[in-house]
Amino acid sequence: MATTAAAMAATSVVVLDRGNNTTCTINLHGATVVSWRVNNQEQLFVSKLASFDGKKAIRGGIPFVFPQFGAWSFGPQHGFARITRWHLERPPDRLHNGDVEAIFSLMDNDFTRSIWNYQFRITYRLILREKELHFHIGVYNPSKELSFTFNMLLHTYLKVPDVRRCQITGLQGCHFIDKTRENALYQEGREVVTVNEWTDRIYQHTPQEHVITNVVSGRKMRLHKYNFPDTVIWNPWIDRSREMSDFGDDEFPNMLCVEAGNVTSPVILLPGTAFEASQILQQFKCPYTINSSNWKSNLTNFLQYD
Repeated sequence: MATTAAAMAATSVVVLDRGNNTTCTINLHGATVVSWRVNNQEQLFVSKLASFDGKKAIRGGIPFVFPQFGAWSFGPQHGFARITRWHLERPPDRLHNGDVEAIFSLMDNDFTRSIWNYQFRITYRLILREKELHFHIGVYNPSKELSFTFNMLLHTYLKVPDVRRCQITGLQGCHFIDKTRENALYQEGREVVTVNEWTDRIYQHTPQEHVITNVVSGRKMRLHKYNFPDTVIWNPWIDRSREMSDFGDDEFPNMLCVEAGNVTSPVILLPGTAFEASQILQQFKCPYTINSSNWKSNLTNFLQYD
């Protein structure tokens, strides 16, 4: 009997369930995190018009951008990782402390080599904690001869009640490329950044932590990053929303992209070497500090390269 669309969809989704209505759902198409619920409250924005046909990128959640950020003369915008089916390397597993982890991987194949002719392997480890979502990434170059360069970014769409009420910390003094103003370079003077118009900025050499206020239920979201020197802030606003077929015209007030990545200076990966980066998203209401003693994971234990 032919495989039904519903059956195909069921095999494309991986769910991490920590209990107490705290879950994370990953679509194997692009290894895109399409839902993160804390106490049954959704933290991520996914457009009501998002496509789940396995052909184009999913509009919302947390798509994985690699090996290109933005327009690409060799292939699709933002690279191929977000439109390629990933492999579930290790199914969801409960750790001794109650957290749940899963590991995904992507290797070069006929499709990727037709666009970008390099060998590579990416290992993507997600850990769901009580009010935190951890992302640990390893990129490996197995070639004995060829180096390659790449961009990488976690294109995080946060769900917010009203983007105009959000404030983003950690950007004061940073230079940024403003893509809405012909890529002109500016320096941020504000202590907190707000969004009240079409915004598309690449902030350079940003600190490891940002706090975004007035997300779901008026709470705050802390973004803590390691080895991601750039932070992209994006909202399409009214006119650009109308130009996107997979984004509702009226949805822009309810989303804010705060994206950690390597954008302005591509990573150069020599033969036989690996690159590591991490991110933590943490929802909180009152002052609370991430325990950073072990958050920088040692990827050696789970990056099993041949």
